[in-house]
Amino acid sequence: MAAPERRDAGPAQAEQPKTGKKLPRPVGPDNAARLARALHFRFRDLGLLRTALTHRSILHEFASAGISTAHPAALTNERLEFLGDAVLGAVAAEYLYNLDPEADEGQLTRRRVALVRAETLVRWAREIDLGSYLYLGLGERPGLGNRDRMLAGAFEAVIGAVALDRGFGAARRFILRLLERDAPEILASAEGVANPKGRLQELLQDRYRRAPEYETVSTQGPDHARTFVVEVTFDEHALGRGVGPSKREAEQAAAAAALTALAADPDGLLSPSAVVVD
Repeated sequence: MAAPERRDAGPAQAEQPKTGKKLPRPVGPDNAARLARALHFRFRDLGLLRTALTHRSILHEFASAGISTAHPAALTNERLEFLGDAVLGAVAAEYLYNLDPEADEGQLTRRRVALVRAETLVRWAREIDLGSYLYLGLGERPGLGNRDRMLAGAFEAVIGAVALDRGFGAARRFILRLLERDAPEILASAEGVANPKGRLQELLQDRYRRAPEYETVSTQGPDHARTFVVEVTFDEHALGRGVGPSKREAEQAAAAAALTALAADPDGLLSPSAVVVD
């Protein structure tokens, strides 16, 4: 479980154009410096990362400190979130373009949406415990839905800060490490979620002009509460195994597992030499 957010004061920032007052520096450990160390990034301007970690809930504290909040966009992470979203989308588009030279525009668009959806960003944010570095207003207690939106937005803002401070190449490398690790599973799940069994058959028919086979490995439990274990194979290669309360559901689960495995290692499971095409 992620550590609770720190309620530190706002980030150090450039002077405001009208007041000339600097934003208050963090009280206690500098969250931005801690996150930079955790990510192994050396920022030229750590203020950018502080801004990326600053949620708009802290604005009332700026106002209480006598700092003008007439231009709140300059004080919070929302502008960096906008930039990070664009950078993330561009890197994901490039990754998908190179991944499948035969995919058309519609397929690429659907896959990009699947890769950069909020659920994925929240998962990545939690991996780096991003919530524990955020600058929030005192007493801020976000609900589950708001918390997820906060984490997703902050993650995009961090990408934006990296892009501005270290350049697009550094942001691209950061994102690609995540995509190369997680994209195969995400894409297999997204494309096969409605009917993984049909998707697997389509994939193998297109590639080898043959369909997979399903075998019930075992059944457990009484007649009124059976559990089926099914394995899907192709040319004597086991592709995946699934469990379900009916053969159909177990077959769908096995197909989903096979799609994930094939996406992660398409040549390892079905090398051309191992498959005989009629």
